[in-house]
Amino acid sequence: MFVTNCAFLENELLDVVRLFKRRPSEIAHSFAYEEGVFFNDFLIDGQTFSFVDRGQVCDELVYKRLERRFAKLRLYEILSDLYGEKMPWGALTGIRPTKLAYMEREGNRDFRELFRTMQVCEENIRLVADILQAQEGIYEKRDGNTDLFVSIPFCPTKCAYCSFITAPIDKTRHFLPAYLDCLERELASVSESVGNLRSVYIGGGTPFALEAGELERVLQAVAPLYQSYSPAREYTVEAGRPDVFTEEKLRLLKDYGVTRICINPQSFSDETLQKIGRRHTEADIYRAFEMSEKYGFMINVDLIAGLTDETPETFVKNVQKAVQTGADNITVHCLSLKSGAKLKEETEYLENDFISTMVASSREILSRNGYVPYYMYRQKYQVGNNENVGWTKPGKVCIYNIDIMEETADNLAVGANAVSKRVYTEKGLIERFASQKDLKTYIENVDTIIQKRKEFFK
Repeated sequence: MFVTNCAFLENELLDVVRLFKRRPSEIAHSFAYEEGVFFNDFLIDGQTFSFVDRGQVCDELVYKRLERRFAKLRLYEILSDLYGEKMPWGALTGIRPTKLAYMEREGNRDFRELFRTMQVCEENIRLVADILQAQEGIYEKRDGNTDLFVSIPFCPTKCAYCSFITAPIDKTRHFLPAYLDCLERELASVSESVGNLRSVYIGGGTPFALEAGELERVLQAVAPLYQSYSPAREYTVEAGRPDVFTEEKLRLLKDYGVTRICINPQSFSDETLQKIGRRHTEADIYRAFEMSEKYGFMINVDLIAGLTDETPETFVKNVQKAVQTGADNITVHCLSLKSGAKLKEETEYLENDFISTMVASSREILSRNGYVPYYMYRQKYQVGNNENVGWTKPGKVCIYNIDIMEETADNLAVGANAVSKRVYTEKGLIERFASQKDLKTYIENVDTIIQKRKEFFK
């Protein structure tokens, strides 16, 4: 049971509680503020804890920030002491630690001081500093910057950990003709909403689950936007699983100006791939690379730490094999419980005693092989309360990933379950517009979506 006299803090404090496997049966929280003093009192399973913190408040935004910060920190300290656990990100529960670091920097403050106050470990503080350094020259906050996202929510199969709206394409293929019609109409309608186009990203799902002719319809619809708006420097297609790669599809990408693709094995272990519901093998991964290398794409590889029954030794081999492919970018995800995923239905708390070892090994291997971290984000219910980190060879960063994670540019998104964002840099405001998730509902409402998006981007 959890009660608080401050509704604003309820979800924030519950996020702190969820960091821990062991949790109190009862928490009562009381908050008060008087003349620069923040009072937080907790009654936790019969024990009373009281804290007094002082902070300089100059406006409502700063007040809310400090209100949240002190309450979360003090509850984290209580639970950490009670259960003898330290979290790698301490009392930080937000998904974008780097965005918080930028906010501190913009206020002429050293973000390290705040992170240490929130009990973030020194290794993660260094990680954030390295990411900010890697983003220099790419990170840009300017009204009018735009990234274009195209949603292709179709996959060969649905993985056990996946929460996306995708279903096996053999069950949803009957929606494809109408879905492609809708995408073409949406893309034709957004030309007036595109500002300074920085990147294009066709993601999934698995875009390569489409047949070549279907994929070309998407590329043709994107082409006028990508070719007409300067200075778009990057065009990514999240091609996806290695078993759906063909020479014809790769040639199409090259012909339409695609500069970057994603080959997403998640693991190089055939045993693991079978357990998580994938149909491809390790051999298919190498075959996809062999087919792709002649076209000169930048290539990203996705790996997941914490997959079913994988040991630290298995994961080390996965990272080493990803490096051996020569991929320009390697993204290391930590398994997360997500609503809508089969794994979430079967599990309430993810346990993996080896996950921190896996994360540490990936950092050591990738650093030793010349990769640097360039973006990161966290998720709720993430195994070991760790993070997802994109690593890159120097000079090979993905603009889209930086923009979307740091929320520095408008995201003009089309398709089912696509979420557009408008970023008002000067106002410090972000607004969102989401399309329907369900394919049938999206198709039936595309005219309304088009009209509302035009109004949203006026």
